[in-house]
Amino acid sequence: MDVGVIGVGVMGQNHARVYSEMRGVGDLVIFDLDTEAAKRVAKKNDALVAESMDELLNQVEAVNCCVPTPFHYKVAEEIIGRGVNLLIEKPICLNSADGARLAEMVPDGLTVGVGHIERFNPIVSEITKIVKDPLYVEFKRHNPASGRVSGSSVVEDLMIHDIDIVTNCLFSDGYSLTSIGNQEVCSALFDFSGTPVYLSASRKSSKKIRSVHIEEEDFTVVGDFMSQELYIYRKPGQYKVEDERYVQENIIEKVMVGKLEPLKTELATFLKCAGSGKEFPITPEQAVNNLKICEEITRGCS
Repeated sequence: MDVGVIGVGVMGQNHARVYSEMRGVGDLVIFDLDTEAAKRVAKKNDALVAESMDELLNQVEAVNCCVPTPFHYKVAEEIIGRGVNLLIEKPICLNSADGARLAEMVPDGLTVGVGHIERFNPIVSEITKIVKDPLYVEFKRHNPASGRVSGSSVVEDLMIHDIDIVTNCLFSDGYSLTSIGNQEVCSALFDFSGTPVYLSASRKSSKKIRSVHIEEEDFTVVGDFMSQELYIYRKPGQYKVEDERYVQENIIEKVMVGKLEPLKTELATFLKCAGSGKEFPITPEQAVNNLKICEEITRGCS
């Protein structure tokens, strides 16, 4: 299948790299308004350079939209109008209203998905197998400041990953929500039928954190999205005090996780869906709902 990548920022470069390594990809075609940048990425990945988006869309069967978020709607609208299978980097659009309009444009038989990449992190599928009745859930996603992001708050930039996992993988019922923060640091507390779910995100951290902590009655699950490691802490057999210190004995299980680069899994899934006309796991409708929750959170912040 011939594939295109529009936009050669950090994510576009990663998409081009992964496609260049994948079997089943024929021609890889790159387009960016910065032609010299497109040529550099194309040379590195043995790809072709299109002089225009129109030229690219005439050559490919599937395309990844990796342009800055404010331009998602305009670019995606043209791609969908041309009947080319499309994967849009998250968030789907700058706001949920534009995202909803875009979702309505998608005709039957055309694969249009949204790149919420953490859904493809292998620890997520393991967590969904293990967790059945959570009593408490906490996600932390903290980052040092980054110059690669513009036009989005920390909620749409980072927290949206955990919003997607919580609402599409862990809970299906309604919620109440409170939030506090600003453009760079934010926390949100959800109540899913009595289960507290706490999300925090920051672009001011001195340490990069991507963690999950889930408590059930008999065990606690702790995971790291970066190392793709997952542990289950079983209920301690006993508590005691020794030399004025509290001591407890736990059984700790390390879950065997098949470590994979989430982007490779995401793009392979996209091409498989595009080739068969099937729905991508993260639909435009799900992505719009994720964005609506982001907007609900930001309304509670200063």
